[in-house]
Amino acid sequence: MEPPSHDSLEGILERIVYCNEENAWSVVRLAVQGRRDLVTAVGNLLGVQPGESLRLLGGWVNDRKYGRQFRVQTYHTTQPATLVGVEKYLGSGLIRGIGKEMAARIVKHFEMDALEVIENRPERLTEVDGIGPVRSSRIREAWAEQREIKAVMIFLQSHGVTTTYAVKIYTKYGQRAIAVVKENPYRLAVDIFGIGFKTADKIAEKLGIAPNSPRRAEAGVLHVLHELSDEGHVFCPREELVERAVSVLEIETSVVEKAVSDLAAGGMLAIEPLARDEAVYLKSLHVCETGAAGQLGAILMTATSRIKIDVERAIAWFEEKHDIRLAERQKEAVRKAVASKVLVVTGGPGTGKTTIVNGIIRILSKKGRRILLCAPTGRAAKRVTETSGREAKTIHRLLEFAPRSQRFERNAERPLEVDLLVVDEVSMVDTVLFYHLISAIPPRCQLVLVGDADQLPSVGPGNVLRDLIGSGAVDVVTLDEIFRQARQSLIVVNAHRVNHGNLPVFKPDGDGPSDFHFIERDEPERALATIKELVSVRIPRRYGLDPHDDVQVLTPMHKGLLGVSSLNVELQTLLNPKGETLQRGGGTFRVGDKVMQIKNNYELDVFNGDIGRVVAVDPVERDARVRIDGRMIRYDYADLDELVLAYACSIHKSQGSEYPAVVIPVHTQHYVMLQRNLLYTGISRGRKLVVLVGSRRAVGVAVRNDRVQKRYTWLAERLMDGGAVGT
Repeated sequence: MEPPSHDSLEGILERIVYCNEENAWSVVRLAVQGRRDLVTAVGNLLGVQPGESLRLLGGWVNDRKYGRQFRVQTYHTTQPATLVGVEKYLGSGLIRGIGKEMAARIVKHFEMDALEVIENRPERLTEVDGIGPVRSSRIREAWAEQREIKAVMIFLQSHGVTTTYAVKIYTKYGQRAIAVVKENPYRLAVDIFGIGFKTADKIAEKLGIAPNSPRRAEAGVLHVLHELSDEGHVFCPREELVERAVSVLEIETSVVEKAVSDLAAGGMLAIEPLARDEAVYLKSLHVCETGAAGQLGAILMTATSRIKIDVERAIAWFEEKHDIRLAERQKEAVRKAVASKVLVVTGGPGTGKTTIVNGIIRILSKKGRRILLCAPTGRAAKRVTETSGREAKTIHRLLEFAPRSQRFERNAERPLEVDLLVVDEVSMVDTVLFYHLISAIPPRCQLVLVGDADQLPSVGPGNVLRDLIGSGAVDVVTLDEIFRQARQSLIVVNAHRVNHGNLPVFKPDGDGPSDFHFIERDEPERALATIKELVSVRIPRRYGLDPHDDVQVLTPMHKGLLGVSSLNVELQTLLNPKGETLQRGGGTFRVGDKVMQIKNNYELDVFNGDIGRVVAVDPVERDARVRIDGRMIRYDYADLDELVLAYACSIHKSQGSEYPAVVIPVHTQHYVMLQRNLLYTGISRGRKLVVLVGSRRAVGVAVRNDRVQKRYTWLAERLMDGGAVGT
């Protein structure tokens, strides 16, 4: 390839062939005066839109594969110089509310004055057919917003920030965006979803912040603690924290040590003594852990209002009314639920947790107890509603989360009106959510926590269910008997076998239908081909299930041929190849795609792990519509990075959900993630059918590996000894 010459090129951007939003590398076609054919230009063209007039600086190169191109070093936008250019610019989707048809009308009416009218006399837009005062006002606001976003983009362009994140930065900070970034670029890593510490650090470097500056060291320490919380830790031993921060920042240990002390002095961190070290907390997590322990202690110490009840007669009444016979351990759970302030009921699939919950509800509601039911996710709450016959809410809705104020309206000052609160799927509840929940419970309330302690812990920081059980401070009933009806399901049988360190069993061919299968495929390519066939043909044909809504691929890892990313691309191409397309970053969404929310978005009332379908894409309004749990959610283009394809998802993300059919690749490609509780959790997500695809060796590795990564939490110890951290 020839080295680029120093030259300039002016033209109207006709179309964007490709744009990588991670690094802004773009391939575009321009109409250049005096040239019959469109000109190809390549380079960093962050934020350009079709119809814009561009002045490019750079040089011509001859690419061996693509021919003659203009390699861009820098560029500037100018006002479109022709009617065609103005129309294309306005109709590009850049300005919310103006599509191609409306752009043509505006240009036909105002001709070359169209942009000047929008800029300075937007009230005249009502002269155009189809534009009333409301739409005129919206176009004026969108134009002003676009202009300000453009200024932010120009500032951030040289710092490697993509179009999507420039819009997010503007949305977060408004007209203060550039000033905020200049003052403290490290705020971006905390405030803007998707911008990591490394990106913020590069901006800081270009703004002249020294590598060993106190501000950078403090930002690095906070970054490491946030990363650790994402891994499930509530605190970090100081020595480990300093070591990790030094590795990330590549500066002297003394600078990091001082940063930790200064952050603690400034109230950003909390530090408590450990046996041979110190526990360093983000202040917010320290408040949550200590507050949860204190409030739970207050509940345990406060007597509940007495009720007259003959528990044995009540149990007999429930058995007769529902034509069932409770096992002795189930009766014990009912007795303790009546007498205990806090009860944990834990057990695997098929052990009767649902029956116990229903028994407790039926018996205590007869005694006039005010009872509320909740679960961490919408799907889990819906399942409780279906099995109990009473409304169950998500914890966020129960606590009346207010998106604008970002706070729960139900709290210690305004507690729930409840005598008995039943919480399902407690293994999914992290320390932060548990703190807010426990803070909203009046001290005289009884609490029944239901979950499976052997499943994966919460995605968020903490290990609440295991800590409660390990503390010895609350009553615990462990259900370990698989009931006769459940024993007929190999899904249930094999979930328990795996949980106890035994290999799953399979029905021999010809021995009747089975709900659990293993298909041996040692080569990853053959495993992938089999998964695609199962999802698209074999399972839908044999079981009458919808490949989008009823069949879920769950995989241990994100990377690799059998990881989440690869499987989603393959399954999207297979199941939804022709929907209207929306390009976002390095990926593509299509109308009809199955997608998952990967971040709690309280304003939209959608949460990490919610699954939906893309219903529509509107390039005029620059938004997409996604149906989630029967609700239509509108996403701005800038928020679409909170969605990922969900034909396949990680086993971690499947917690709290059940699917009619589950397909799980289990391969040595996933060696680092092959753990017993991971496989157990995946198997227990299937309701009617589970199919493992992979190697027998990988299944054996997962079953034998019962090592569970320790999480740094001190909730159990606080409950045991009244709050002291270490001895």
